[in-house]
Amino acid sequence: MKHKSKFYSLGKLYDPHTVDLDEAIEVIEAKRKSDVERMIKVFDDNPDYQILNGKWGPYLKAGKKNIRLPKGKEPSSFTLEECIELEKNPPPPRRSPKRKSKKSK
Repeated sequence: MKHKSKFYSLGKLYDPHTVDLDEAIEVIEAKRKSDVERMIKVFDDNPDYQILNGKWGPYLKAGKKNIRLPKGKEPSSFTLEECIELEKNPPPPRRSPKRKSKKSK
């Protein structure tokens, strides 16, 4: 569905052929609310740096890079200088241990 040049997904709850105005408004308002909740902090000095709430927790978006935030500190308390430093020296990626395959004898 499109409203003011933005697209909104109806999901599996609604049939696009039978959706009425009230249901469409509900979908648009829910999407706008989730977009507002996603944004944790934007720096006025440099809007390329944003702290966002993602599927796996808060992260830093620096330009086109996504950088995991270290645990133990409130995401909204990061300063622009700390974010720039995190971009230069990102934490090492967490890898899950590889599972050994069981070979049948």
